[in-house]
Amino acid sequence: MDEDTPHADGGTERADGPTADVALDPWGSASVGDYAELFAEFGIEAFDDVVDEVTDPHYLMRRGVIFGHREYDAVAEAMANDEPFAALSGFMPTGDPHIGHKLVFDELIWHQRQGGDVFGLIADLEAHSARGMSWDEIDEHARNYLLSLLALGFDPETGELYRQSDNRAVQDLGFELGSKANFSEFEAIYGFDGETNISHMQSVITQTADILYPQLVDEPKPTVIPVGPDQDPHVRLTRDLATRVRYFKVTEAFASFELDDDERRLVRAAYDALAADGPDCENAAEWLAAYEPPDRDEQDADLAAAKTTALEKLRAGGKEPLRPRVRFLDRNATDEAFEALIAAVDGDKRVFDGHIDAFEMSRGDAEALAREVEIDHGGFGFRQPSSIYHRFMTGLTGGKMSSSVPASHISLLDDPEDGYEKVKAATTGGRDTAEKQRELGGEADECPVYELYAYLLAGDDDDLTKTVYSECVNGERLCGGCKEQAAELMREFLEEHQEKRAEAEALLADLDIDLDSDRRGTGGEH
Repeated sequence: MDEDTPHADGGTERADGPTADVALDPWGSASVGDYAELFAEFGIEAFDDVVDEVTDPHYLMRRGVIFGHREYDAVAEAMANDEPFAALSGFMPTGDPHIGHKLVFDELIWHQRQGGDVFGLIADLEAHSARGMSWDEIDEHARNYLLSLLALGFDPETGELYRQSDNRAVQDLGFELGSKANFSEFEAIYGFDGETNISHMQSVITQTADILYPQLVDEPKPTVIPVGPDQDPHVRLTRDLATRVRYFKVTEAFASFELDDDERRLVRAAYDALAADGPDCENAAEWLAAYEPPDRDEQDADLAAAKTTALEKLRAGGKEPLRPRVRFLDRNATDEAFEALIAAVDGDKRVFDGHIDAFEMSRGDAEALAREVEIDHGGFGFRQPSSIYHRFMTGLTGGKMSSSVPASHISLLDDPEDGYEKVKAATTGGRDTAEKQRELGGEADECPVYELYAYLLAGDDDDLTKTVYSECVNGERLCGGCKEQAAELMREFLEEHQEKRAEAEALLADLDIDLDSDRRGTGGEH
């Protein structure tokens, strides 16, 4: 089995390097030729847009290592207001934990120290079904992941560590979520086909349950999943499923008909322009027919199509008054829950067979009320999970970090002297000669050794990373001395980490987590 594929946390990439295209495959080649393409193609947002909202951001955030997010502003807001939030990430135990995994360990621990409910899971079902790992191998690797996570500072008294195979609540939730998923979307998202084994598909649903598990433990709350971008397919699927199992969908409406988001934006513009005159649908259609959005970038094919369909709906509405309202749509509600929602909506409202229109509620209040009624009547009330994405580390030998090429990565279990030697032998972004280096400066942005400073060795010391970068590109720093400094820091880090791993043995022994499972399985590639 090819071990160059990324772990569940997105810690590694294949050694054959990126392509020009963006390919997000949780078990295959995690190639990202241009991170910027992820923003447009998959709807990932730039983390720079939200970092100023984060209280005391982690150095991975400050240095751009965490480059993208989905709805992290909800987590940042909860953090700033001392409100409940959570973080969760998983680790597929297919090998030793290495410095790529440390990125996610650090992200979890930082969120825990900011007051979040934090969960770390061992994705053992995925390792067995997707990689064919034996249970004995899984037990050994799981132990090593957990020891490193504890050694780095995870607090098991305020957080939770678990194995997928031992968490019945996760498996039960996965069963419920599976009723809202189908093979055709697995085929579209993951490329599954008739040769894909059923356990592999089951492991995907289990991962969606993992992602939503923090909201099952206590209450629905903003939850962030720190991952590499190759794991985004799991996040997207989970966000969809979190919505599909909800009892109610809350939208904004203006008349009896439904609008999609683009149509709603256009009808809102018409209403705002005509509100003083008490517009009806016919008036709004006349206004919208002549309307051109002020932002020229918005005049694309999607908006043109939305304008066409919005005009059709408005014209069909005739003289029906255009009046803003919040709409509760019945998705999966029981009769009792729907009746309870009707009773709970205060003020002017209209009740229909499949929805309720409320005229005196804000969208936020409506969302909170729908969730409260849902939970009171046996529903989940899930919020869509958020996510943050970190860049892949470059392998020490150039190209991509590969778990099957020992020289390309540093295991957290490596002997400190081996770690020292690997850094000393690493490829750099330096010039061919010292003279050219002093004249032209080095290429720090292309240097695996500089990445070690920025991602790991400098820790919270931004001044050190700035000094290394500046001295490199200005030709003041030569590669030999730079690697020597980095190698010494790596040796010190590994020595300290392994001492703390030894101390964490007792802590791990006290946890209610089985690392000597008696499960039986076929093993081998499935």
